Amino acid sequence: MRLALAQINTTVGDIAGNTAKIAARVEEARGLGVDIIAFPELTVTGYPPEDLLLKPDFVRENIEAIRRLSAKTRGITAIVGFADWRDDLYNAAAILHDGEWVDTCHKVYLPNYGVFDEERYFRPGESSLLLRFGDIGVGVSICEDMWYTVGPNRSLGLAGALIQVNLSASPYFLGKPLFREKMLATRASDNCCALAYVNAVGGQDELVFDGQSLVVDVSGEVVCRGRAFDEDLLVFDIDPEGVRRHKLHDPRKRKEKQLGFDLDHITVRELELPPLSRRSAAVTPVLGGRRMEPAEEIYHALVLGTRDYVRKNGFKKVIFGLSGGIDSTLVACIAVDALGADCVTGVYMPSRYSTPEGRQDAQHLAANLGIEFLEVPIDRVFQCYLDNLAPLFKGRPEDVTEENIQARIRANILFALSNKFGGLVLATGDKSEMAVGFTTLYGDMAGGFAVIKDVPKTMVYELARYRNGLHPVIPDRVFAKPPSPELRAGQKTTDSLPPYEVLDPIMKAYVEDDKTAEDIVAMGLPPETVCRVIKLIDSAEYKRRQAAPGIKVSPRAFGRDRRMPITNHFGK
Repeated sequence: MRLALAQINTTVGDIAGNTAKIAARVEEARGLGVDIIAFPELTVTGYPPEDLLLKPDFVRENIEAIRRLSAKTRGITAIVGFADWRDDLYNAAAILHDGEWVDTCHKVYLPNYGVFDEERYFRPGESSLLLRFGDIGVGVSICEDMWYTVGPNRSLGLAGALIQVNLSASPYFLGKPLFREKMLATRASDNCCALAYVNAVGGQDELVFDGQSLVVDVSGEVVCRGRAFDEDLLVFDIDPEGVRRHKLHDPRKRKEKQLGFDLDHITVRELELPPLSRRSAAVTPVLGGRRMEPAEEIYHALVLGTRDYVRKNGFKKVIFGLSGGIDSTLVACIAVDALGADCVTGVYMPSRYSTPEGRQDAQHLAANLGIEFLEVPIDRVFQCYLDNLAPLFKGRPEDVTEENIQARIRANILFALSNKFGGLVLATGDKSEMAVGFTTLYGDMAGGFAVIKDVPKTMVYELARYRNGLHPVIPDRVFAKPPSPELRAGQKTTDSLPPYEVLDPIMKAYVEDDKTAEDIVAMGLPPETVCRVIKLIDSAEYKRRQAAPGIKVSPRAFGRDRRMPITNHFGK
């Protein structure tokens, strides 16, 4: 049996565009002698469609798209993710076979944790679908259904599926691809079946889907892997007889039946395979995707997330403040790799506190990247603010107020340039700064998209070193000089915050792992610093709630993942 997994980059709400991509892949697969081609979860609508699902015309249009697609499946079977309406709304997979829509599978387990909110929209399915092509059983399931040890994957295995096809839209975070691969290998081995897993790829708002679709054989070995962070079409042959022989040597499924394990309701659909005469020679499985090191993995996720956010929202170029510091330097590199140098503008906005080194580093980087470099001094505007406010501030020393004025002037300039010349403003703050509120609301926080919002400062340096390892464009001094916002004379970030090597582990433990202060101190971190950082994180929630959307790359990102009340007296 020849299968194909179509790992495609869809756009939420673009039903016509998504349908055209599906049809093109079906045609390509048919030419390659494929029997079954599978597409990711909710391919027709894009994932996640969120409250578009509450619009009846949106749901109707996506169902009509499935009807139109069915006519394009002569001589092939396509399994396509869409939103189904029966007595209620279901996350579903349409089985399109030889020109007809022959059956539908509904997702049983609806995730409602982390970034997922499917119970808001969908009703869970009540049965599993087994396609029978003669004596070859092919089970169909959707994403979360495969993450449970019990449920559709086990039921289909007990019902005799030799192959299981899983449609998924599994968002990326660091470490998830490897974890997912191990889980799928376990499911294939435990259920004595070959497993074909097709994942979405592309950026959608704050989420990135990494692709890396997989084919796992009956022994749990990965035999085919799709490319990471890119579209791909995996074509592979599965020998059902080999799977059947393996089942004969593994009595576990017999034991489960014998011991009275209940099977979920199974719907069986009998179908015919197309003639083998149209098929070319056997396909050799290709491990097209390789495992990446952490910095490489995150960097590619940020590039893809930035490219898709900018392009899918209709922007042609981006603009941001380029200070010569590590954060804006990394954002510049990501933007160029995502969009091309012609679409990127860096704006250097010096004040009386800016250092000559900062300007030199920003200009040097811009030249190396080949991007447009603008210089807009802010000191005259800053002095106007000071003069206008002097009567109101009389008798009060300068403090963070004057620092924030500078940051807000810079934001105004960026948005003025954006309005006049077009281009999306990128915010350049990192997760460490966002966590503790070391950032100015309506100042450096302002932007249409926050590229490194979920990247801790220590990882920012790692990503910059990774990028320089590909092609050295970042001046050495950017790595060596102490971080500074340059908002007052001689200012260093460590005047206000602990070193990032101390801050980042505290932040991770508190934000991502939900550890208490006592737990974090037990990790060997200074008690006073731990308590101070936790207090800063808690008090900055109101700022983070107003931040631009940014790409999730950690297991628990601010905003979509970690949802804390702003008004909150717990622990105070």
